[in-house]
Amino acid sequence: MEHIVIIGNGISGVTAARHIRKLSDKKITIISAETEYFFSRTALMYVYMGHMTFEHTQPYENWFWKKNRIELKKAFVKTVETENKTLHFADGDSLTYDKLIIATGSKPNKFGWPGQDLDGVMGMYHKQDLENLEKYAPNNKVCKRAVIVGGGLIGIEMAEMLHSRHIPVTFLVREDSFWNGVLPEGESNMINREILSSGIDLRLSTNLKEIVPDENGNVKAVIIDETGEELPCNVVGLTAGVAPNIDFIRDSGIEIGRGIKVNRYLETNIEGVYAIGDCAEQHEGIDQRRPIEAVWYTGRMMGETLAQTICDNKTQYKPGHWFNSAKFIDIEYQTYGWVWAQAKDHESRFYWEHEDGKKCIHINYDKTTREFIGINNFGIRMRHEFFDKVLNEKRTVDYVLEHLADANFDPEFYKLHEKEIVAKFNQENNTNIQLKKKSWKRIFSKA
Repeated sequence: MEHIVIIGNGISGVTAARHIRKLSDKKITIISAETEYFFSRTALMYVYMGHMTFEHTQPYENWFWKKNRIELKKAFVKTVETENKTLHFADGDSLTYDKLIIATGSKPNKFGWPGQDLDGVMGMYHKQDLENLEKYAPNNKVCKRAVIVGGGLIGIEMAEMLHSRHIPVTFLVREDSFWNGVLPEGESNMINREILSSGIDLRLSTNLKEIVPDENGNVKAVIIDETGEELPCNVVGLTAGVAPNIDFIRDSGIEIGRGIKVNRYLETNIEGVYAIGDCAEQHEGIDQRRPIEAVWYTGRMMGETLAQTICDNKTQYKPGHWFNSAKFIDIEYQTYGWVWAQAKDHESRFYWEHEDGKKCIHINYDKTTREFIGINNFGIRMRHEFFDKVLNEKRTVDYVLEHLADANFDPEFYKLHEKEIVAKFNQENNTNIQLKKKSWKRIFSKA
């Protein structure tokens, strides 16, 4: 019986295992040093905030794995010998495989800051980070202040977590506006205001110089690079991006760049060895996507795709149109298609913001053909299927605005803003677009 070994029990590895089992009777082993059972990584923040327990983050009961004949091994892979298809573990044990899937995810970036390995310094990516946060920041008596370094999605989640326990938070962001390498100016400024209005000390254009220890090797303070200010704190969150977690394969013969190099079939340069999820790097990005995508849903899609190939139905990885979602404290965010931080020469933009400063949409379209390119939604929920269909059919911005009521996915009784959005577009562009009434027939029609 062919033995499929998967290193990593995140969404990519577990999805691959589940779909291989659906399609075959192959022997499957999942290896992880992090936890015994798969859990939802994106739910860790809600455990700390008291909305659920850690057990609630496990999508499957403990009996699921045995019932589905998926073996679990809790161990740390030290090296991979591809010539004789053997994994060597830190405890001295070893395991052979027929095919190997590497799905080891990401680790937080560190940039050589003095003190970056002190007790009380952590990321927010793993179960161990959650345990460390409970140890060093259980309340505002133990943790008088936390400092977060890096202005991405993980950083703002960590700030919200600490803020929920009334722990003062200082947020160091090197850019001059929050996440403005991804978000256009209007959206970035909105999130700046949301962070500040929540009582978080946001420091833009600010870099960390070093982390100062106390006499016991714990965090005592940070020093700001630009001013030399020493800011007392007990916890430092390092959230300045992530890097593929691939150190253990550097001498294996598997080709690497920033991540593990794979082709469109998620194959490495070594026959029978594959990589999926955050640790995988396409030789060239697909469409306008980056070669490495540390995104939950792409990891799941890679797992499903690779399972087909493993089970003799060789299938290319095709992620489709870009989309993502997140939450910036109390403002929900969705994006479909492409809305870059800076418009390209062939693009036109339309921006609408509600007077409350907590809702906006930003539409991107081709200035010549008027083809719809993408949209950012903040504080208004939009229907994924609508924009996927619009992008597939290469519809115009006029069509999108006419059918904006079909796109809205806010709960019943929420105030609707489509009329004022369309009116503003008409006023700015000298058009006469008429908003159509919501049609469930259109919404549920097949693309």
